[in-house]
Amino acid sequence: MQAQTEIRDGVHTPERDSKTVEEAAAVWYSHWEVEGLEHSTLMQYRNHLRRYIVPAIGRVKLAKLTTPLIGEFRDELLRHHSRAMTRKVLASLKSIIGEARRRGLVGHNAAEPIGIPLKRRDRRRILAGRDFPTKQEVNRIISSVEDRWRPIIVTAIFTGMRSSELRGLTWDAVDFDAKRIHVRQRADAWNVMGAPKSEAGDRYLPMSPLVLNTLREWRLACPPGKPNLVFPNGSGRIENHSNILNRGFYALQTELGIVGADGKHKYGLHALRHFFASWAIEHGYTPKKLQALLGHSSIQMTFDTYGGLFPDDEDDQAKFAAAERELLATNVRPIG
Repeated sequence: MQAQTEIRDGVHTPERDSKTVEEAAAVWYSHWEVEGLEHSTLMQYRNHLRRYIVPAIGRVKLAKLTTPLIGEFRDELLRHHSRAMTRKVLASLKSIIGEARRRGLVGHNAAEPIGIPLKRRDRRRILAGRDFPTKQEVNRIISSVEDRWRPIIVTAIFTGMRSSELRGLTWDAVDFDAKRIHVRQRADAWNVMGAPKSEAGDRYLPMSPLVLNTLREWRLACPPGKPNLVFPNGSGRIENHSNILNRGFYALQTELGIVGADGKHKYGLHALRHFFASWAIEHGYTPKKLQALLGHSSIQMTFDTYGGLFPDDEDDQAKFAAAERELLATNVRPIG
């Protein structure tokens, strides 16, 4: 039936002429190389192909690829790997078949109906003290952090910028007069500069008084370098993410006793982004505004991560009573 439909629509590829999934994947990967995708993303795609997709279904021809077969592939991934990894690999497979369809190599995307529903535990609400620092812990961090780590950690706390965005920030993107930072590029894991993660990632962030004053002071001591970076290493080049963590944030937490049951640091640098979001929500920022500040590509991403932090203090009974009074007040007998 599917073949008949494709023949009718002029998109059917005979099995003898059909490419294999591995061949389609090579075309897909080359496409993204030409598009200049970030090295880190290409590495992730290559890993998906080499470790998961090609060994399992690489020899299957696109014409023989069915939704039930892809469902079995997904189930096998789930048996041996995390839901998060399975979701990423499945997304790559969908993209491979989608690109093949765009090039006329296959009539439909058999992977499209296959998804991975979230388990209840995957939807857990993020909590202060577990997923991000409490306000008391943040106060201790701000009071104690010194030297070259102070500017970047203070900025992370009060802007919610990603590590890659902090590492890629240049002084010409810091507007002291307008009191705002323009996030317009990022440094990846290989210290290669590129555009933000999405179009929404290009954004302006207000500077709080502490960030403003801290960066003004830091500019006088900041190591010079050709990229004119705000948070460079000692040579003026892009700082490694691991150095910020190990020499800066992790060491500071250990020194302050902000540690878990294992005696190791409690938080990664991304936890400061979570703190910023919780702090903004507490001070009345709307979901849409928070989305803009964080550079999320969709409001759903903001709700999925921080929905549990928004207050739910509306008195439904009171609202219904007021609405009822308003309605009944209009029930006035006509004159005469």
